[in-house]
Amino acid sequence: MGINCFLVLFLNLALAEKKALIVYAHQSRGSFNAAAKDLAVDVLTASGCTVTVSDLYAMKFKATATAEDIITEGEVKQAEHFHYAKETKVAWEEGKLSADITEEQRKLSEADLIIFQFPMYWFSLPAILKGWIDRVLVPGYAHSKEKRYSRGIFKDKRAVLSFTTGSQESMFSAHGINGDINVTLWPIQNGILHYCGFQVLAPQIFWAPSHVPQEARAAMLQAWRSRLGGLLEEAPLCFTPMDCFDGEGFQLKPEVQEKHAGKKFGLTVGTHMGLAVPPDNQMRAGV
Repeated sequence: MGINCFLVLFLNLALAEKKALIVYAHQSRGSFNAAAKDLAVDVLTASGCTVTVSDLYAMKFKATATAEDIITEGEVKQAEHFHYAKETKVAWEEGKLSADITEEQRKLSEADLIIFQFPMYWFSLPAILKGWIDRVLVPGYAHSKEKRYSRGIFKDKRAVLSFTTGSQESMFSAHGINGDINVTLWPIQNGILHYCGFQVLAPQIFWAPSHVPQEARAAMLQAWRSRLGGLLEEAPLCFTPMDCFDGEGFQLKPEVQEKHAGKKFGLTVGTHMGLAVPPDNQMRAGV
């Protein structure tokens, strides 16, 4: 048995009896996103992984976070000054969140790997996917003051953004008109995924597939195929641990600032300490 066969066997064993959730947000079955989603289902399933897909458009998933998300016999607790985060936290504790939310939470709780498959809209997420995040990742269930970032509730789960862009890769560079893709990804990968504790894997970006030849699109999918089997073995992206911050103003501890003050690059894209942003911090592990 050759080295490649041993590698395939190892990756299959890593995925065996694991569960993956693909949160998919595209309206067209003929889209590149659909192809990427279908490929992930096929590869992960063939590797022994149980795969569940939340096809948000097909499900007609409600994107707006409203008082309707709470099951009540009358009005919500603070009807005149409704506070979604506070109300849904209590509703989660009391088992009174709407059925569509609790079903997605069930899928997420069971998953070891979560893949978000979507087209980038306005440098961010499609509204229906942002709605999934707003409604499913409620306080108490997905995060709390004590359990967030490196101490987060989902620290044993891995998450990856897999998405298409409308612009070429060069346009998302440090010198490109769209700006550095690392800066674009920071609010999503740090502010949502890492905040909830996920081990965030490097994103899978399909650069402008609608503007390249069929051969190039096929090569993109092949690269995704090659990567999929080893997702659970990849090292996650680097974020500054909570232990590096004080417990009051959540500022970097003096000793941490002193240790890194003379370095060329800051700690991360967001926590850069006024230094140069570390290149590819949101694109590659170990940066």
